Amino acid sequence: MILPVTLTIAAAAAVINLWLAFRIVPTRLKDNVLLGDNGNPVLRGRMRAQANFVEYAPFILILFALIELGGGSPRWLWIAGVVFVVAQIAHAFGMDKTTSNLPRAGGALATWALMALLAGWALAIAYQAGATPSVTTFQTAPIEGRA
Repeated sequence: MILPVTLTIAAAAAVINLWLAFRIVPTRLKDNVLLGDNGNPVLRGRMRAQANFVEYAPFILILFALIELGGGSPRWLWIAGVVFVVAQIAHAFGMDKTTSNLPRAGGALATWALMALLAGWALAIAYQAGATPSVTTFQTAPIEGRA
């Protein structure tokens, strides 16, 4: 089954991850920093922005795919996808500053809220219409010659 919303948001996430990586390289080259951040606050912030993205994107994308497979509303998934992309871009720009700022805080809060909403949505789909998880029991056939 093709998951158009998830595939599109996953493609956007791949582009964002590349963009986050490419933002790090010029600073590394300029300051000749091959490992770590060498105390450079801009490099540290950009590294954390990418690390933050890598921490959250897999969970978000897995939830997107499962909700889309479970029949979740494509319209709301598109809205959630746009929120995720915008939140991550805002957060990355906010991480360039060493003080608290609206893009950083807003991006983080939006990502957390989105993850919580997607988790709730996934649970609602899993347990809708009174469905309960069932444990499959395996019954074994009697072995010939044994009673």
